[in-house]
Amino acid sequence: MQPGFDTIDLHLIRVLHTVIHERSVSRAAVRLASSQPAVSAQLRRLRRLTGDPLLVRAGQQMHPTETALQLLGPAERLLQEAEQLFGRHRAQQRRAAFDPARAEGLFRVAASDYLDPLFLPRLVARLKREAPGMRLELLPLTQDYDYRRHLAAGDVDLVVGNWLEPPEELHLARLVSDEIVCLVAERHPHAGGRGWTRERYLEQEHVAPMPLSPGAVGVIDEHLRQQGARRHIVVRSSHFSLIPLMVADSLLVLTTGRLFCSRYVGTLPVKIVRCPVGFPPLTYYQLWHDLTHAAPSQRWLREQVRDVAAGLAGAGA
Repeated sequence: MQPGFDTIDLHLIRVLHTVIHERSVSRAAVRLASSQPAVSAQLRRLRRLTGDPLLVRAGQQMHPTETALQLLGPAERLLQEAEQLFGRHRAQQRRAAFDPARAEGLFRVAASDYLDPLFLPRLVARLKREAPGMRLELLPLTQDYDYRRHLAAGDVDLVVGNWLEPPEELHLARLVSDEIVCLVAERHPHAGGRGWTRERYLEQEHVAPMPLSPGAVGVIDEHLRQQGARRHIVVRSSHFSLIPLMVADSLLVLTTGRLFCSRYVGTLPVKIVRCPVGFPPLTYYQLWHDLTHAAPSQRWLREQVRDVAAGLAGAGA
């Protein structure tokens, strides 16, 4: 079966050239202004397309294979020709700087409300303060919303959420990592943490959000499944911001990030307790497509999202 050449974009060629030239995924990620996991995912894709490992370890170093060295020249020529073809337009784009105070238009952001209940309100306030002429559409991430297709079609500019492994074909930037904890009612028998073991955690009645895509189980349950464990979910809700109210008036257990849970302690009769299962941190990303990667307005939008998320994390829980 021939490789899907219609799915190969110029950025993938640039990744191929940079990884082979640098002979290091981490150094290539720095040069590409990307992340090491993103470049690793793109390298895996290149290996599938070429049927060759491209880089192999020899002692403490990585060395390109013969096939990789043969591909280096054609990749460099492709990038040079693309620069000749599009370089003038890109230079014009760079000169056409985005002026948020005078700009008019529309930003479309799809986001879950898992990160922090204050994230979207603060993002709206910041955008209206800095770019008053820009309109904003906030779209929910649900099972029915194919965000990858909508990004590729240009129907949405940016997606904010959490994934164990973000889609490899999209650009990404990590926003914040958060400790996973449990939120329970103050009257819950384990609210004080006494006797709160892994076994008792798993047998509790849990409330969880609906997965973001059909067939998915969510990052919490995916990690449990990898450990051969399963919790007892009795309520699934597509209204994540309402779950703390459900927890406050029941014996349900919510497992999510400390940043989200901390906003409800003191306003609802709930407590945060340590999670007795060793989860990795919950990492939130913003994702975008090549379509919007170079647009000055979109770079500005991503900077605002980054700064708002950093401000929430810096304020602490």
